[in-house]
Amino acid sequence: MRLRQSFLRRPLALAISASMALTACGGGSDQLETPQSTPSALVIPPAPADPGYVDTAPVAASIPAFVDNVASNQRGDARYATLETNAGVRVLAGFKEIWQPLTDIVDAGVTAPAVGNFPAISPSAWTGIPNDGTPGGTILNAAVHNANIQYVVAATSNRTSAQAAAAYLDDRRGKGYSVTDGMGPLTAAWRQAAQQATSITTVPADATTVLYNDSGNNTGVGGSANPAFGGVVDFINAMGNNGSTEPAKRFYKYARPFRWSSSVVVVPALVPAKSPTPATDGGFTSGHSAEATRDAVAMAYAVPERFQEIISRGLELGENRILAGMHSPLDVMSGRVLGQAVVAANLADPANAAAKAAAVAQAHAALMAQTNTTPDTFNAFSHSANATTDRFADYASNKANYSRRTTYGFAQIGATAAPANVPKGAEVLLETRLPYLSDVQRRVVLKTTAIASGYPVLDDAEGWGRLNLFAAADGYAAFNGNVVVSMDASKGGFYAVDNWRNDISGAGKLTKQGSGVLKLSGNNTWSGGAQLEAGTLEGDSVSAFGASDVYVSGGTLASNAPGALTIQGKYTQLANSTLELNLGTGQQGTLAVAGNMTIAGGTLHIKFQGGYKPAVGDTISIIAATSLKGKFDTISVDGFSATPLYSNTGLQLRIGA
Repeated sequence: MRLRQSFLRRPLALAISASMALTACGGGSDQLETPQSTPSALVIPPAPADPGYVDTAPVAASIPAFVDNVASNQRGDARYATLETNAGVRVLAGFKEIWQPLTDIVDAGVTAPAVGNFPAISPSAWTGIPNDGTPGGTILNAAVHNANIQYVVAATSNRTSAQAAAAYLDDRRGKGYSVTDGMGPLTAAWRQAAQQATSITTVPADATTVLYNDSGNNTGVGGSANPAFGGVVDFINAMGNNGSTEPAKRFYKYARPFRWSSSVVVVPALVPAKSPTPATDGGFTSGHSAEATRDAVAMAYAVPERFQEIISRGLELGENRILAGMHSPLDVMSGRVLGQAVVAANLADPANAAAKAAAVAQAHAALMAQTNTTPDTFNAFSHSANATTDRFADYASNKANYSRRTTYGFAQIGATAAPANVPKGAEVLLETRLPYLSDVQRRVVLKTTAIASGYPVLDDAEGWGRLNLFAAADGYAAFNGNVVVSMDASKGGFYAVDNWRNDISGAGKLTKQGSGVLKLSGNNTWSGGAQLEAGTLEGDSVSAFGASDVYVSGGTLASNAPGALTIQGKYTQLANSTLELNLGTGQQGTLAVAGNMTIAGGTLHIKFQGGYKPAVGDTISIIAATSLKGKFDTISVDGFSATPLYSNTGLQLRIGA
């Protein structure tokens, strides 16, 4: 029976769309002026049923949490020399499906005395040079290893001069300085407030240039020497505590790509940067990539208005390590995993609670002062530049690049549909980006937006490798159970307005409360219903409400869709609520209800977008439904008067002066 109902609904929806399209501006239908038949007592459908449970993302049992053990990420300490005892090594344990290091100890170039029951460490016999006739490690998955090195061969053989220049700059100058250009219109203000500088602004012409390092100040000037922004600088730096990649490098003992293959073309100006001691210069994991991730995630926490752009810049720096010929994709992918885990551990540390809150406040105060913005205009200003002046202005490009840089096109080598785990403490990474959600809800967001399982290195037991922070910043990707969102607009920022751009699936129910505005703009398919109790719930795509019933008992249900906002189920509106349609050309912003539409009063507010305005005397179709019962108490049209023309299947408006 369900299949038959679904089948019958499709031509019905098409008929609604066609009906709306056939009514031209300036036209009218006398028969529509006849009032619809109204029953003596309007029967109001019930609200969508409560699923009876709330989705959760519990911490995986019996797994030592990275956030509780981050201080073990040390080298030169016998207590933390193994995968089991070192959190920074353990979080990357998936690499052991690809490569078995010569020894399972943090011992490449490392000497450490015995501590209690932990034996002394002597330097490994690993030379850092593959196939040199000395003991090395063992390739366990030749297909992945070969693809890993061949990727670098292809990338460095085909890179452009612009890519080579960017790779050089990201190698030599401070990573914190590099990453701040992900701030877009805020970059200059950030650098000025932080007193951040670099000495590396040009690329040497050839490989004979003497190697030089950045004598700038990377993240800026912290502490009392910078009273307006020093707390922000100190916060960024503190997010790197216990974040070294050296323990992992010296445990996994995996050579850099140019040592695996002479076909890897290192950027000529970086040739002097090659270490003369390969045994202490492993490629896995990438230190630059991990540091860039740490800086980017910390900056995104401080300025969540640029969350996706700044973390995109962090991953771009990682890719530039490949283009430089210095690292492989697996080196870079693992740097992201370790970097975001380290930031989460430091954010979750109670000792940093006051500092992180102060840093967010100070960052906004200083940047608003620098840019002459207010809390109401700051977010818009931070996205006010075009692609000419802001390399990260294009959301679609950022999303595609972030996704590509997460897996670098590797084939999945493990189970492809394993449920996602969410690491303990990872929810703190979304604390400022989704401030109106609870910690439990943020964990569910991370679960529903996680990448698929099975990719090399990324299936760690805790779940750090599968986190997709870019997607998580766009809210839920699935509603399972009852999802209640309460937004207090008086708190400003994302409490006041937010946009969930993911494609939301699932059978759960969304309940919107509070005075804020929540926009839905994905290609949604969820089916458990939407109930609006307060504030504004806005459909910014034609499928914003998926396959759900929509029940408006308070607040404003708004359509700002590029076509007809389609309600696949029933639409019910009670008194003391508003339906707001933002009309444009064609069917932009209109409402199409494939089920029954019940109007028990309330307000209909018509606005206009994109320069569209009807003419006096036009009759415009705004609502089409399988069945429409009831009427609005009030109808207002911006700039015009209007006469409603109800029918049993829709509503038109005759526009007056």
